[in-house]
Amino acid sequence: MPPSRGPREGRRRPTLAIEAGRRVLLGAPEPGDASTLAALARASRRLHRPWVYPPDTPSGVVRWIKSTGPNRRRLLVRRRADEAIVGVINVSEIVRAGFQNAYLGYYAFRPHAGQGYMAEGLALALRHAFRSLGLHRLEANIQPGNDRSRGLVRRLGFRKEGYSPRYLKIGGRWRDHERWAIVRERWAAGRRRRGVTAPSRTPARRARRDRP
Repeated sequence: MPPSRGPREGRRRPTLAIEAGRRVLLGAPEPGDASTLAALARASRRLHRPWVYPPDTPSGVVRWIKSTGPNRRRLLVRRRADEAIVGVINVSEIVRAGFQNAYLGYYAFRPHAGQGYMAEGLALALRHAFRSLGLHRLEANIQPGNDRSRGLVRRLGFRKEGYSPRYLKIGGRWRDHERWAIVRERWAAGRRRRGVTAPSRTPARRARRDRP
């Protein structure tokens, strides 16, 4: 059974959440998460490949965390009940001016994949991107055959915009990708159809731990 959290992780939180949902929290990773993230990546290799190859050593994870900057945000999805790390979301290559665009990447970890946590985490990431970061468009590039990922973005309101042969080099091979994207207006319209009210504009806060 792969570890769902590192030693004493529950005692050194609560997490500084930038967004909070019903079952998950969205927040930035910390250097102290490196060992846990590396162990989760190693335990999830069969789930991830050939779609994604996340860092699976503590030093590699630390480099990934430190690559956060004005044009790149690293985010963790945590389960509210115990703050176990269930997945990762990357908002990368943020371009401002007249584009206001970024690329969205994501992956879940075993044993939490397939339980709806990442769907809620990505919905929070869209809210953060369009409201807090002020972006207008998010693009997710998905390899053909990754049906689970394609279904996830479709449910979130993304539209398929095209197909890019040999688009990204992943795992040492140039791989074809489908381009899926969503703009802020489509995201907002989808929220109105579902009757979702806008969140209050409050600063980031320490999320209270929910009891299981």
